[in-house]
Amino acid sequence: MQKLDGPRIVPKAGRPNALVVLLHGYGADGTDLISLAHQWQPVLGQAAFVAPNAPEPLPMAAGMGGLQWFPLTLRDPSEYWRGANEAGPALDAFLDEELRRHDLPANRLALVGFSQGTMMALHVGVRRGVPPAAIVGYSGTVAGFEHVPESVGEHPAIMLVHGEADEVVPVDALDMTREALASRGHLVEWHRRPDLAHGIDPVGLALGGHFLARCLGR
Repeated sequence: MQKLDGPRIVPKAGRPNALVVLLHGYGADGTDLISLAHQWQPVLGQAAFVAPNAPEPLPMAAGMGGLQWFPLTLRDPSEYWRGANEAGPALDAFLDEELRRHDLPANRLALVGFSQGTMMALHVGVRRGVPPAAIVGYSGTVAGFEHVPESVGEHPAIMLVHGEADEVVPVDALDMTREALASRGHLVEWHRRPDLAHGIDPVGLALGGHFLARCLGR
């Protein structure tokens, strides 16, 4: 199992009181999302941030820096499910290690994903023994709608944000993901962003920051 690592940002003074893990999309790396930390620090106070690099280089772009959590060749639900299962243990272990690094309990964790990173955030987040406080997913979907586990007891707060003009992951994925999660007892807040393609706009960024602040108890 490959060990993950990536850029980190910690509070300027004092020890962190929460950990926010930023999971990038297909073809990017940790530097693509770590900038969100600078945007959210004013509302998240003493949170530490880390953006791990996905474990695999893109098959056709070796040496060019593009990474993937798992291959996307067929782009069908069975591929998403297999890939998330294979990549999940390394991410789960990384989360435990980062919580230990900052001496934080497991419920002081939040996961934020973009695109393929959203698949990983949802896949791992709803299966952890102690659920994270929050999961925020931008422009993504769940890997394996029929495999979403039943929510029993404590469960993470989940927010999904998706652009209505997304041509990479069509906005229908938002509805399907929300319904799959809700059918298993997970509470989901969701937002459609008009005219937004595959990305994060200022409104979505603000929504995510305030959602995390609320869930982490700023």
